[in-house]
Amino acid sequence: MKVVASVSLEESVRICYVLLSPTFGMHQYTADLANRLVGDDHDVHLVTTSGAPRDRYTSQVTLHTPVATSNTGFSGESLRIRAVRRVVKTVLDLKPDVVHFSGPHMWNLPLAKMLKAKGVPVTHSIHDLDPHIGSGYGFLLRIWNYLILRSVDHILVHGETYRDRLLAQGIGPEQITLTPLLHLFVGGAWLEMYSDLAAATEYQPWALFFGRLKRYKGLEYLLTACAMMDGANNTRGRIVVAGNGDISSLWAGSLPDRLALHNGLINDEEAMDLFSRCGLLVLPYTDATQSALIAAAYYFRKAVIVTRTGALPEYVVDGETGYIIEPDHPAALARALVELLDDPQALRRMGEAGRAWYDERRSEEQEALLHMYRGLMTSRLKRDGVGTQGLAEGDYGYQ
Repeated sequence: MKVVASVSLEESVRICYVLLSPTFGMHQYTADLANRLVGDDHDVHLVTTSGAPRDRYTSQVTLHTPVATSNTGFSGESLRIRAVRRVVKTVLDLKPDVVHFSGPHMWNLPLAKMLKAKGVPVTHSIHDLDPHIGSGYGFLLRIWNYLILRSVDHILVHGETYRDRLLAQGIGPEQITLTPLLHLFVGGAWLEMYSDLAAATEYQPWALFFGRLKRYKGLEYLLTACAMMDGANNTRGRIVVAGNGDISSLWAGSLPDRLALHNGLINDEEAMDLFSRCGLLVLPYTDATQSALIAAAYYFRKAVIVTRTGALPEYVVDGETGYIIEPDHPAALARALVELLDDPQALRRMGEAGRAWYDERRSEEQEALLHMYRGLMTSRLKRDGVGTQGLAEGDYGYQ
């Protein structure tokens, strides 16, 4: 008679995140997942490249760096087969309950297949189903997404519109988890030092554009709207653009009088100062998937103005936490900016509503992620003939 062990799924999860690119934004996203799970006493590891920004992670996350990479692997360095084997060995030596590929890399495809062959459950975050305007890698991205979707056990997405598209492609609802994108922009040291980074919130009469200066983010429309505000003598409103990039490629001539440019890489301290003092955050994007900046604004109790593109409208309660406007419409953007920046009470009211939205979604996100990991863990245990407690038969509950 076979004796079947019983495992409670209320116990901690041993999770291994895999992010082989040194891309800063992807590490900010991964660090948010890893740092919070460690805080809930789960055993959290990250297998990554030696060039990873370690300061994004708290001291409790264990980093393993079996390789050195310089990009997402869509280049000659992807041919280093021995490096792939080192990554697989590193992951298997950790004996994880589940592996989560948190960002794109060419090696994720063979790695996922190798890990699944060893019986390790694998989930993958999909950040972009479509390339951004002007990216130049659209065909490659679509092929890569197609292969990834068919190589892993589960997919994590951050927009209802993208979940619906995956369902339309034939991906089963039990294979998809949906959560909002809620990570902040600070490193692990700040999170360990402060319980509330938004304690000193003000509402000064200027709107903040934050992030890299890219064409798809609609900066030319924001600057046009700012120029229109120059002609509105009865408004106090101004615009601050903070980020790295060449604004001259997006705007010819002198900048509008009401615009201040902080051009360069913005460190954590400066970013927190900008978010603490601004009146609102503006995302005038003409093309987007989703953005964690909305959640960051809500965390700092700030209203947002976003355009109706990608999943951005899903993150805004129009008229309550901010405004949703049409893209490529500088006149509508100028009107919304003037209306809100000249109404401090509305800014405060919307900011408080945004923080309530953030707090509620943050709690739901944590529950959904743990349910995803434990569901994958359950599938493996059942496959291995190990009994489970805490989940009903077939109850994996993915969103």
